Amino acid sequence: MKAFTQLKAIVAPLDRANVDTDAIIPKQFLKSIRRAGFGPYLFDEWRYLDRGEPEMDCTNRPLNPDFVLNKPQYKDAQILLTRENFGCGSSREHAPWALEDYGFRAIIAPSFADIFYNNCFKNGLLPIVLDADVVDSLFNEIEPDYQLAIDLEAQTITTPTGRTIPFDIDENRKFRLLNGLDDIALTLQQADKIRAYEAERAKRAPWLFQ
Repeated sequence: MKAFTQLKAIVAPLDRANVDTDAIIPKQFLKSIRRAGFGPYLFDEWRYLDRGEPEMDCTNRPLNPDFVLNKPQYKDAQILLTRENFGCGSSREHAPWALEDYGFRAIIAPSFADIFYNNCFKNGLLPIVLDADVVDSLFNEIEPDYQLAIDLEAQTITTPTGRTIPFDIDENRKFRLLNGLDDIALTLQQADKIRAYEAERAKRAPWLFQ
């Protein structure tokens, strides 16, 4: 998992509440569990004017010109600004996979669905919860090439005007993101202890290891 420390990037404003995981990555793409290759299908039904299918080449698909990610000024956005209850609906982990594969590193919203919020941390995405009035103020500031600077260690967001916005995050999740540790990597930090336990267990119950 890619570590998250600091990020200064363009912000894409998705001014919608209650964006569910089927909108983030439609159900037909859930057949794959590769964790990669979902970026082209992110927000598929909103981004394109035709229906997407797994393994479909998106190069020449007709784009919806009104969708925010299709506007040239947001092409390289790595921060998504959105409204309350983002990631609601089914618990599919493909949703953060698609966001991360597209290029997003952080999502700012007044609230997130619980399972989606947890899945973000497991996949290197930083979901930031801010008060709704603060999110409103950010939407009001958005202009072409608008960038925010996020410092995870300091737990701050800095706007182009120099305004500093603090945010809260669980210390364990912060540690894991700063060090790029998913569940497997976190477990492997205890590899020596696991091997020592297995060796001791083999002596006490050798029949289990035959």
